[in-house]
Amino acid sequence: MDMHTDYIKSINKVLIYIDENLGNELSLELISKIACYSPFHLHRLFKAITNENLNAYIIRKRIEKASSLLVHQRMLTVTQLALQCGFNSNSSFTRAFKKHYGQSPAAFRQSYPKHFSKIGKVNSKNGQVDFMSEAYICNINHLKNWITMNAKVEIREVPTLNIAYLTHIGIDALDQTFERLIKWAVPRGLFENNGAKLVRVYHDSFKVTEADKVRMSLGIILKEPIQVDGGIGLTTIKKGKYLSGHFIIEPKDFEPSWSSLFIWMNEKGYKKADGNPFEILHNDFNEHPEKKCIVDLYIPIE
Repeated sequence: MDMHTDYIKSINKVLIYIDENLGNELSLELISKIACYSPFHLHRLFKAITNENLNAYIIRKRIEKASSLLVHQRMLTVTQLALQCGFNSNSSFTRAFKKHYGQSPAAFRQSYPKHFSKIGKVNSKNGQVDFMSEAYICNINHLKNWITMNAKVEIREVPTLNIAYLTHIGIDALDQTFERLIKWAVPRGLFENNGAKLVRVYHDSFKVTEADKVRMSLGIILKEPIQVDGGIGLTTIKKGKYLSGHFIIEPKDFEPSWSSLFIWMNEKGYKKADGNPFEILHNDFNEHPEKKCIVDLYIPIE
């Protein structure tokens, strides 16, 4: 859908605000002021661009954040998690969580092994959610071998990165969004002298978010901030310490590469920090003699 660029900029602003304020008030009235639209107009606009109701989006993001905290911050009680993720009470959080995942937060945490780093879910015969811990644990050794054979892993201090980006939701038509971005960038000379790299920032995790709802920022790393237009947004990747894996892989191998890097992180005792994982793409795989992507994957760590 070809949306007016002012609308897209407003919704991008709203999405960033929600990400940064999941533990705070996120009423329709407040977000409408952020977007500079009436509540009625914002409600319709948000649905049209994201294909998701605003309130449903906020609840989903809060629950998905809570599911990650349940697993990776076991010292926090369910009540503490509920308040941290923006729920008014333990009971309202538990109801919403059970509706989303098919089990209570406590049961979710108990069913999730401490060394298990991927949330897999399938529908069982009775319609509930089963967590495929055994299947995944059996796959851990394979993924350890994968990263040993395919990656150079290191800890890096990454400076603040300025990004010109387009928002993309879901996994379909990624190439078309990248093409739009490149068509915008080429006339501005952003690729001259190899000065810019393509980047993909993940605001959701495929481990807890349905593929068609995963939000990504497809962007170009800039040497310095520039004036943007045409629906292009401007944002930054925060300076900090990152676990980095350098891969030369086929497009179909991004999933095991990301999974193996998270396993490496856990095995070495690192913890994911606040912030979004991202990848820097160094080539057009169509131009590679073996049709492979040269890519660096980054996970923010404490």
